Amino acid sequence: MAKTVLIVDDDPTQRRLMQAVLEKQGHLAETAEDGEAGLERVKRGGVDVVMLDMVMPGMDGIETLEAIKARNPDLPVIVLTAHGGIETVVKAMRAGAVDFFVKPASPERIAVSIRNALKVKDLSGEVSRLKKKTSGALGFADMIAGAPSMRQVVRLGERAAKSNIPILVTGESGVGKELVARAIAAGSDRAGRPFVAVNCGAIPENLVESTLFGHEKGSFTGAVAKHLGKFQEADGGTLFLDEIGELPLDMQVKLLRALQEGEVDPVGSKRPVKVDVRIVSATNRDLAEQVKTGAFREDLFYRLNVFPIEVPSLKERTEDIPALVRHFIARFNAQEGKSVLDATAETMHMLSSHHWKGNVRQLENAVFRAVVLSDTDYLTEEDFPQISGLAPTLRDAPAAPSAPVASVQAVPAAAPSLPAEQFEGSAAHGAEDEQLPVDIMDEGGHLRSLESIERDLIAFAIETYSGRMAEVARRLGVGRSTLYRKVREYDLDVDNFREAG
Repeated sequence: MAKTVLIVDDDPTQRRLMQAVLEKQGHLAETAEDGEAGLERVKRGGVDVVMLDMVMPGMDGIETLEAIKARNPDLPVIVLTAHGGIETVVKAMRAGAVDFFVKPASPERIAVSIRNALKVKDLSGEVSRLKKKTSGALGFADMIAGAPSMRQVVRLGERAAKSNIPILVTGESGVGKELVARAIAAGSDRAGRPFVAVNCGAIPENLVESTLFGHEKGSFTGAVAKHLGKFQEADGGTLFLDEIGELPLDMQVKLLRALQEGEVDPVGSKRPVKVDVRIVSATNRDLAEQVKTGAFREDLFYRLNVFPIEVPSLKERTEDIPALVRHFIARFNAQEGKSVLDATAETMHMLSSHHWKGNVRQLENAVFRAVVLSDTDYLTEEDFPQISGLAPTLRDAPAAPSAPVASVQAVPAAAPSLPAEQFEGSAAHGAEDEQLPVDIMDEGGHLRSLESIERDLIAFAIETYSGRMAEVARRLGVGRSTLYRKVREYDLDVDNFREAG
């Protein structure tokens, strides 16, 4: 999905020029003729970058910029000026602009400015997310929950957050049960207090009691100091018991007592310790079935399962996949210093149609790998080889051992190919009935230079696909930026090929 850039300028000629430049670069450009109209468009949402003229009648650029930042602090704004006065620029940058340029600007300058603005937006979003996570303020409003099944999770979670009722979050592994638990904590009156997460299945069986309830110094071999358990760490806040179904039966008895009495018995302690914690537990198992088989205590099950919330698997909320992909792209752009804009429509369809056995966690890891390895503006199907089954593109492949082999392999899939012996015979005898679309031999029977072969191959591909550069880049296995650079180097006229197609 293309990024939406809003152009706010009172000059209709400038609006048309910048709109044409942005659309040619693959962005979705919208325009507003004054500050008031621009601000109204920003309020409706869906704008990724604003290009704002400084001098306009009525609400001028600075006033508009301040109003935009007051409403949406993370929305990047690029200011445009016809004069370039240092005082105006400094004032705009202090008001929150991320960049500026003097009109008219070259397409290259605009492209760089937009790319940098999007990178700033990704960084700001990631910083904001980390701050909220650290402070315990990452709530339901920060979750991607557009699918009906997820909206139900949000509704239940918001209701549960208003009380201290024990909550059991169920769902397959990787669906985001801890995220739901954190959102419940953020929406409760315990927000800002400790949120302690414990994976019950990852604790060695002989250390479960000490980990949960703590121990006194010298209470057992190796206890060289007093240790506060997770219950005491979470005192006043929320304790998240993940994979509660993995807890040993003897520990289930002690956990039940801690929940009923509101106190814990540290190992080696002579008296219990009072604790005030809100319990949210989670499991990917069927606890009711475990109760039937005797693997889980029935009384503890009823104590934990007072308010159950089931988080759907990713296959039950496929409507959220595009938003999740874009969220992960923005996050990993910030973390890895990348500048991927989005995924292509074909790629997004492939990801939405795939059965993600590992749910959101698997999708997150797949996008992480794709972003790290991609060198194009948009993620393609080739960036997800485990899903698409497509071989790595030429930009990732090692160099071929010889020029003739590389030349033959570079021919698009639709082009005819010849066996080695037949090709050699045709070259020797000058056969013209089975010619490759791009000659790799000159009239004297010698190999042409790699540069000349590459030029003809790119020209042939552009003509074959009627100037559709995204398709040409995909078929040739190169990034679009690389393709456009080579088109300029070889002085190829793309528009003529479009007309011919």
